[in-house]
Amino acid sequence: MAVVQYAKRVRINWHSILPAAVTAFVFAFLGSLCVSHLNKDYARPIILVLLVVVAIYTFIRKDFGHLHAPAFTAHKERTFGIAVGVVLGFYDGFFGPGMGSFLIFTFIGLFGFDFLSASASAKVINFGTNLASVILFASTGHVLYQFALPMAACQIAGSVAGTKVAMTKGNRFVRVLFLVVVSALICRFGWEIFRPKMWQPT
Repeated sequence: MAVVQYAKRVRINWHSILPAAVTAFVFAFLGSLCVSHLNKDYARPIILVLLVVVAIYTFIRKDFGHLHAPAFTAHKERTFGIAVGVVLGFYDGFFGPGMGSFLIFTFIGLFGFDFLSASASAKVINFGTNLASVILFASTGHVLYQFALPMAACQIAGSVAGTKVAMTKGNRFVRVLFLVVVSALICRFGWEIFRPKMWQPT
């Protein structure tokens, strides 16, 4: 629903985003296959550090994501898009949290998109990675539909409302919301990493 809403109002570079989404779909599937074989806990401190860097950089750069000035030719943009699909697609299938933030940051910092175009492009790739993970986990019986379906319905409603607000308010609003979401993720990962140590008996 977010992709549909954004596509009506925001220009999406389909020539580079679609190949990236297809690649992300494949590697998200591979990442989901690896979940049961690798310990995800080792990734948490790394993700926490990356999120802190993203937050600080975005906060310091006041003009970050305000202008849409693509940095690459169509061919290079497609090539880099596929590379992003490989790396972040696998990450989303394997781990997941923060995927949207990393995509938006990458599309702004590397590709030169503004916040709205970066958000719209991120939604396309996120759709591909989520679809891959859903197919795998549903086929192996790991989806709790009694919880998943009501949450999905609420998420669709929230997505429609959120994209409309984002397109109405513009880049500055999306930037502030981006920083809020990243900060919330930092708090979450910090709590998950340091909570066991805090509660250990002395």
